[in-house]
Amino acid sequence: MSTAPTTETAARLSVVVIAYNDEALVGEAIRSALDQGPVVAEVVAVDDCSGDGTARVLDELAALHPRLRVVRRTENSGGCGTPRNDGIRAATAPYVMFLDSDDVLPAGAAEALVAAAERHRAPVAVGVCVRRELPEGRDVRWQPELYREPAVLESPEELRPLLHDTLCVNKVYDRAFLEEHGIRFPDGRFVYEDFLFTARVYAAAPRVAVIPDTVYVWHVRRAAAQLSISLDRQGVSNWQDRIAAHRAAVATFAEAGREELAAACRTKFLEHDLRMYARDLRLRDAAHRAAWWAATREHLAGFQEPEIAAAAAPARWTARFLLAAEEPRDLLRLSRLCANPARLLPPYAGTPAAAVWAEDLPEARLDGMDRSPLDELPLVVDAVSRAGGGFLHFTVRDLYGRLAEAGPRTAELAFLPRGDAEPARTERVELRAGAGADGAEGTEGAEGAGGAEGAEGRWSARVPVRFTGLADEGRRRGRQGVQLWDITVTVTCANGESYTTSLRPQDASPRRSVLPSTRYGVLLVQEYDTANGSLAVRIAPGARDGLRAVGARLRRLVRSSQ
Repeated sequence: MSTAPTTETAARLSVVVIAYNDEALVGEAIRSALDQGPVVAEVVAVDDCSGDGTARVLDELAALHPRLRVVRRTENSGGCGTPRNDGIRAATAPYVMFLDSDDVLPAGAAEALVAAAERHRAPVAVGVCVRRELPEGRDVRWQPELYREPAVLESPEELRPLLHDTLCVNKVYDRAFLEEHGIRFPDGRFVYEDFLFTARVYAAAPRVAVIPDTVYVWHVRRAAAQLSISLDRQGVSNWQDRIAAHRAAVATFAEAGREELAAACRTKFLEHDLRMYARDLRLRDAAHRAAWWAATREHLAGFQEPEIAAAAAPARWTARFLLAAEEPRDLLRLSRLCANPARLLPPYAGTPAAAVWAEDLPEARLDGMDRSPLDELPLVVDAVSRAGGGFLHFTVRDLYGRLAEAGPRTAELAFLPRGDAEPARTERVELRAGAGADGAEGTEGAEGAGGAEGAEGRWSARVPVRFTGLADEGRRRGRQGVQLWDITVTVTCANGESYTTSLRPQDASPRRSVLPSTRYGVLLVQEYDTANGSLAVRIAPGARDGLRAVGARLRRLVRSSQ
């Protein structure tokens, strides 16, 4: 991004930073806003009656930077909406942007957004947010498909895809537009306040300028003592708050006469919110599951069938199953279908043209099973890895006969250091029909479209895995210490179709091996099941890093037992 301001953008933006008990991080956030250059007329920092040293940090920064103004609240608001509203009222520049005290703006973000808004006379401009996992520093683009190229969205119909991005922070807003339509955040303790604010913005049908630049860095601290709202999903109240915010957003669209946006908002809820929470349900206790199930079914009962049918296959199948099942059940199967990648575990009831979740739930239809492309189906590839033996067996499993029709021929395994897009190593092998993941002819009783799957619904292969070579490549790519590796598989069929997924370990318990290495002395290798149910590998090259990895694991176990 260019950081050179133009006369049209100089002093055009107020950046509102909200802070509560964040003395250690708020300074970095404010400096990132001031460093945007002349486009930023002012930074308005709103202290929501902090009890730590936040006020002192803000005073010290304000003494050094004339563009920083501090607004103090005498009572804590209980949420993020009220201090942001205070910031909007205090702002003086034509455009306003929001920044949380534990996040940062990348160089050039403000200039790029304001320039796009000015160039297209758009009341709203939006760009890419990245989630930066800390302390690793790994960046994951948020909703990347929405921001692949520049665009100007003119109508509510064109705005529909943007409903998937409910963030308020990766956007600039024309203050006159906000004032004209009376758009503010909900006050007080309203969790997921940006859902409602964003709905109010889009309900007013603004022209929106979209840019493919990264404009916001969202810091994700999973090991923090106080988790962010989006990460703190242990309590069922978090889900209930999210449902309440979603209902308010839908009502906002409906009251504005934007029925198409209300329907799209419900479909988005199925594709994103519902799947994100349902995949963790098997980890919760019985009381949580019962309360979650009841709240979800009550909410989904208000959805219309066209809104459910418009969702992508895993999401609409999940909604129909939850509406059909009165009590919590099939939790592992549900979690794997809602994970990324989606997998539908057996048994498989019905026929390809009339597939259903289970024989006793015929209303839970799995429509499209007979006609969807292979790369849209929740196919399963099982794996058995033996680090000590230096090999990996995997088995491609059929789904309602679709793979048997396509004819799996080859598979390519890709070994990727966590966070890298390019694999460090690939292995291409021919698939052999009829063998199980352990290399033996299998006769497991998984039910297929026509009964027992048996050996006819499987295609298998075995590949060698050189962990020393992976460790070498990881270090060449700057991975010092413990390395995390993901594995994907691309299956190519005789009819020309192909699909890519990750491997599902048949043994979900962690497996550890200590391997001798002429280069490192010893390799500590741990194969484990990720939160999404995928096979991954942790490699610690050398005795020192191996001991550190073991020590870190022991400390996590001690903390979890306290």
